[in-house]
Amino acid sequence: MRGVKVRFEILEHPADVGFLAYGATLAELFENAALAMSSLACAPEKIENRERREIVASGLDTESLLYAWLAEILSVADAEQLVLCSVKVAELREPSGKIAGEVRGTVHGEKFSRERHDAGTYIKAVTLHQFAVGQVPEGYRARVFLDL
Repeated sequence: MRGVKVRFEILEHPADVGFLAYGATLAELFENAALAMSSLACAPEKIENRERREIVASGLDTESLLYAWLAEILSVADAEQLVLCSVKVAELREPSGKIAGEVRGTVHGEKFSRERHDAGTYIKAVTLHQFAVGQVPEGYRARVFLDL
């Protein structure tokens, strides 16, 4: 990993759960935020890379772009009962002025199986509570809380 030693940290919250995600680049931050979210839903160690889904999201600023990316991943995983083991950002165009940014990528995983997977926390939604994206000396950091 290019300069970032920790991909993400889980945060405790009285009503919800959250995480801090890190990345040397914005693309890496988006990947690590998605991995943090999916790791809360199911332990990734037992998930096989059997299925792939394309994800596209847009937003008028960096925060809304990350929010839309995570919400779209959660929506696809929930609708198709997928658990995810990896995420790859293929293209990330940052928002500029009134021009929306866009992120395109893929998620990999498989259908959830009670026999094979350790179910984690059921995530209802990504929230805007304390949602933040900013630069840090190592690159970027995002703070995200999820509604359970």
